[in-house]
Amino acid sequence: MKYLIILVFSSIWQIATAQNEEKSFKGYFFNNEYEVYIRMNLYEKNMSVPGHEILGELPGYLGKQRNNFFWLIVDGSIKSNQKAELQFVNDYGSEDFEAELIKKNDSTFILKHKDGSPLKVPNKGKWQKLPKEIQLNKNITKQKT
Repeated sequence: MKYLIILVFSSIWQIATAQNEEKSFKGYFFNNEYEVYIRMNLYEKNMSVPGHEILGELPGYLGKQRNNFFWLIVDGSIKSNQKAELQFVNDYGSEDFEAELIKKNDSTFILKHKDGSPLKVPNKGKWQKLPKEIQLNKNITKQKT
């Protein structure tokens, strides 16, 4: 009987742990200061970019609020529970860069530009270059991915 109880609790623990890990690099991440967001799923890599469905399913994309410009995540790999490596290309295919996404806690992540073209987004008719590191907050309730 003790063995059965231990087995049940062990199974529940493994399922709960796996679900938490799975959610780290899947979801909606946003930065209000720069009005940018990332939608991604590095597990199934099944994101469709609005207006760019012809590209098929990707690991995700970075977008600008009230704009249709995107940086596409063409490759993403999870290196640990705390870090993922991302490769971006703009939706014109003319610029690309590499970045790390580092998990500080369940709802706070840091996008760290590592190499390549600068991360820039349209802002009021001009290009706005973003800093090498920006904080993203994960929206736990908005799981439309």
